[in-house]
Amino acid sequence: MQGFDARFRDVQDYILTGTREIWDDRGFRGGMADLYHPAIIHRDARGVAQGAEAVAALGLAGLLAVPDRRLLGEDVIWCGSDRRGFLASHRMVALGRHTAPGPWGEPTGRALRYRIVADRFAKANRISDEWQVVDTEAIFGQIGGDVKTWARARLDRTDSPEPVFCPEFDVPGPYTGRGNDETWGLAFELVLERLMAGQLSVVPEQYDAACQLAYPGGRDVHGWREVERFWLGLRQAFPDAEFAVHHRIGLEEPMLPPRAALRWSLTGRHDGWGLFGRPTGARVHVMGISHVEFGPEGLRREWTLFDAAAIWMQILAEEG
Repeated sequence: MQGFDARFRDVQDYILTGTREIWDDRGFRGGMADLYHPAIIHRDARGVAQGAEAVAALGLAGLLAVPDRRLLGEDVIWCGSDRRGFLASHRMVALGRHTAPGPWGEPTGRALRYRIVADRFAKANRISDEWQVVDTEAIFGQIGGDVKTWARARLDRTDSPEPVFCPEFDVPGPYTGRGNDETWGLAFELVLERLMAGQLSVVPEQYDAACQLAYPGGRDVHGWREVERFWLGLRQAFPDAEFAVHHRIGLEEPMLPPRAALRWSLTGRHDGWGLFGRPTGARVHVMGISHVEFGPEGLRREWTLFDAAAIWMQILAEEG
């Protein structure tokens, strides 16, 4: 780990330990200063934030509403090297109780469990580029709210002309890589391309019949029909949208199954029935991140996440 603090064993330890020290151990200012570049560029459903202080403020807003929140690191799928820098796709489960007012409204006292996935580029012990997706639909499902209603209320009170992330408002960062060309990443990219082309035959061909799936809204389901239901519902909502893979990682490591991570997008019109109801014609950008594991019978586990609130905000904004 040339250029990184000697206390970190490898890139996974750097990401997992750093996240724990900053957020779980409440080392906000010191940890951010040590591990985040002062000019970091962070992208999520709320748009683009620049600078370590701005990123800290975004994270603290969620922590305010869930003061006992803990982030459990499920996996880190990575590529790169210490000299060129690492891109690490970090999948987390957030646990806590909604006991204070904050970005999701008045406190409900409800227990929360939701996923976050973040792609982070790190070099010389500093994270300088970040893409993050939060399962806001799961949050509102657990506190008794509705993500579409919240999206409409946020639009009503925002003074920003474009309050969500989309490519035309992106800010170029130091990381310009596209990942690697390892077999497992290429294989999963081909699966998604076929699903986006409506080739549902890829599901029984490439997925284990007992596959375990985690989809937005905190949906933990199993089996081929659930794969079809999710991906068909997403694609049919945006039937002519352009599907693009922006980053791809394939990885094999000892004592772990082969894994892959893709950051992808759909950009186009909401012209079809699907996951987002009646077609509106609104122009929408969907930023998604997917992780998968492979087994002897094919793709055995999948975690796919996008922020439903960001999609509803784009639909409702164009509807007026």
